[in-house]
Amino acid sequence: MSPRLIYAIVFIEGFCSLGAEVIALRRLVPHVGSAIVVTAPTIGFFLLALALGYAAGGRIAGDYRRVVRNNFLLAAALAGIGLSGPAIDLAFSHLQPTPLAYLAFVGGVMCPIAWLLGQTVPVLTNLLASERVGEASGNALYWSTLGSFLGSLGLSLGMMQWLGVSSAVFACALGLAAGALLLAGRDGKFWLLAGSTVAASLAINLQHAVNADTAYAEYRIATVDLPGQQNPRAFKVNQSVASLLDDSEPPRTTRYVEHLRRVLRDELGFREREILVLGAGGFTLSLADPDNRYTYVDIDPAIRRIAERDFLKRPAAGEFIVDDARRFVAASERRFDAVVVDVYSSHTSIPSHLVTREFWVGLRRVLRDGNGAVLANLILDGKLETPFARNLLATIESVYGRCAVEVLHKGKPLANVEVLCFASSQPAPTGIYRDELNRADSDRLH
Repeated sequence: MSPRLIYAIVFIEGFCSLGAEVIALRRLVPHVGSAIVVTAPTIGFFLLALALGYAAGGRIAGDYRRVVRNNFLLAAALAGIGLSGPAIDLAFSHLQPTPLAYLAFVGGVMCPIAWLLGQTVPVLTNLLASERVGEASGNALYWSTLGSFLGSLGLSLGMMQWLGVSSAVFACALGLAAGALLLAGRDGKFWLLAGSTVAASLAINLQHAVNADTAYAEYRIATVDLPGQQNPRAFKVNQSVASLLDDSEPPRTTRYVEHLRRVLRDELGFREREILVLGAGGFTLSLADPDNRYTYVDIDPAIRRIAERDFLKRPAAGEFIVDDARRFVAASERRFDAVVVDVYSSHTSIPSHLVTREFWVGLRRVLRDGNGAVLANLILDGKLETPFARNLLATIESVYGRCAVEVLHKGKPLANVEVLCFASSQPAPTGIYRDELNRADSDRLH
């Protein structure tokens, strides 16, 4: 084999192996979220499988071209089918509990891809006999790492953003199949097998029935059965209902959105105010409120186009800014009368940098004159007795003092919990009234 062909194969290996890892992390978001406790083990398992692949490749002593060819085709099938939306949805819907489905996906799809492709560099460097060992391995690792760099950027910032995740999956499968064919020579049966693999990958990825599948989320518009409503539909983000809407006038939406709107308009009496909404959802908060000016911030640039086209069926009311919520709050020079926090990457998963005390402190700087209000929609257990519920509410109140907390679905295991805090409030020491020392009467005078 010529060095050029070897380096081309190694480049494809790097491009598709890291591309498969990026795709795997994205595919997991609708099912297990994107918390560090998910991403770190996933990356760790991938690297472990890659290391084991390096070791396995180093022990191969002959028939190098055929080994890499077969590895590439098997990896193409695993990537094209195993990383497809329908396959992952099927796994997580039928394998319970969820950790079992996660381990099946990581152990049955992602790690085998890494192990197969990890063998490429140590196997093919055996064919660079005219070069020193250090030079051969250095050049091979250069082209592999360059492929990884371009694969991670090209798929995440390119194909996923413009064509969707399924297109990135197919690109990986196609690239690996092409690499296998570069090594196949004139083996007609192998060409037929490779073509069948590519066709199967294309077919299954075309079946992913979503309205859009971007680098950040998959979006589906689903009809729902809500008695008394006209053509009710759900806007699903990462398989979780983010918004509901019907065709009545004014439109009816989710209970928590109507609660937030009632607090802003009726209880706080907001008119002609500036309201910042972190997390766009279906852009329903501003639908029945023509009197206030809304600014939505969301990290996905495609969400407004998708919501307007498939869910709202009208232009969204309000300004839309593409940015990470925390970065926008930290950098914006604008000031708002209220901030609504509704940031979820899946049904119960809030990005971890948006639950910390530092984030809630940062919200103060975008509130006008320190007299604004912070409203947060949280999905917690209905009894507020889990560690996450207690700690998150304690975190917020460590910044704003006592806040109003209302559980909307008290009888359900998971409930929308609406929190209202005021920037004018500050945390303060508390005491406990006892028979021996009871200051209740004097406290009432303050």
